[in-house]
Amino acid sequence: MTATPETGENLFPAGTVEPDYVLDEALGTDAAGAFESVSDADREHWMRARAFVQEDLLPVIAGHWDSAEYSLDLVRRLGELDLLRDGVAVDGYPGMSKTAAGLISMELSRGDGSIATVSGVQGGLAMRSIAMCGSEEQRQRWLPRMATGELLGAFALTEPTHGSDSVSLETRATRVDGGWLLNGEKKWIGNGSMGGITVVWARSDEDGQVRGFVVPQESEGYTGTTIRGKLALRAIHQAHLRFENVFVPEENALPAARSFKDTAAVLFATRVSVAWGAVGHAQACYETAVQYAAQRVQFGRPLAASQIVQERLARMLSELTQIQLLVARMTEREEAGTLTGEQASLAKYTSTRAARSIAANARDLMGGNGILIEHRVARHFADIEALHTYEGTETMQALIIGRSITGLSAFA
Repeated sequence: MTATPETGENLFPAGTVEPDYVLDEALGTDAAGAFESVSDADREHWMRARAFVQEDLLPVIAGHWDSAEYSLDLVRRLGELDLLRDGVAVDGYPGMSKTAAGLISMELSRGDGSIATVSGVQGGLAMRSIAMCGSEEQRQRWLPRMATGELLGAFALTEPTHGSDSVSLETRATRVDGGWLLNGEKKWIGNGSMGGITVVWARSDEDGQVRGFVVPQESEGYTGTTIRGKLALRAIHQAHLRFENVFVPEENALPAARSFKDTAAVLFATRVSVAWGAVGHAQACYETAVQYAAQRVQFGRPLAASQIVQERLARMLSELTQIQLLVARMTEREEAGTLTGEQASLAKYTSTRAARSIAANARDLMGGNGILIEHRVARHFADIEALHTYEGTETMQALIIGRSITGLSAFA
């Protein structure tokens, strides 16, 4: 405190000291009751994920994101809490419905996009590939250790020169005595440089079809280089992979992965999960904006007392409610086995667009504080950009939807 020597009067202007904002409380955001009728079992999965987010994740994730540090302690904690499987069946684990898996994806994304991506890659893509396309022996060999987080898994489809045009992949699998040789490159592969296993999709030289292989990352000729300089998903490591005559024994070839249709089946099973993730990001941004508006005082009153701020919060809640209802309904169809590819694309397209809108609105409402990592929205604002792109860009989803509307294909 500052005082004059003569009078001792305090001259320090206390009003210049900014308060410590509390912006990460879990609020009631289900305005239409989209999730109020979920089963007790599904709710237990959801609340376990929420406890992880509130107690384990939020206190530390801003630091990990800022320093681009991938926390294996958090991954192991996910495994301990059974939050890595994305609904994939593993012996010794309870059943998990698609709704429960979606709620977990939503809640993890509400905490952080990188951690949600860990679960999406580990369970949604790598474990699901083995579960859907592997033999019983392969499932027993790898899935239990992947469920605990002891063994990290990667899914290598995207190539540096074939992003959206993934069906044209050129990584080559050549038949040799006892197995296969892989040659080629992949890019943006989560967990690809972490020392676990990678499910690699490559084109067979025998029939030109795409096949799947499980490749230990310590294999000779396998190089995984962590991609640096990312402005999104900074707390997970994604890699640029190079395969130079990497030998894969026949026992590591996935027997039911014999065409790109099998690859597409794995991706289809995860697309609605990405939409759930967008809902989680949107919810985090909306929650933060509501709490900030209540605590930030300008012109002698909280921001929340301003008409324009209330209109913006109402707009955010409106957009959030729409995508909550959308993912809930699409997941009902998925549970019933009636979900189409076009509907899954519509869910992803709509949800990531809405999440971007809500994040931009929340960021702007918070002014300069909106660009600070510690204030939550900036992290989600950046991570939504990655979510908007991966597992099918907005443009590709729009073309899939457009083909279903018109009956005409605008892409090969």
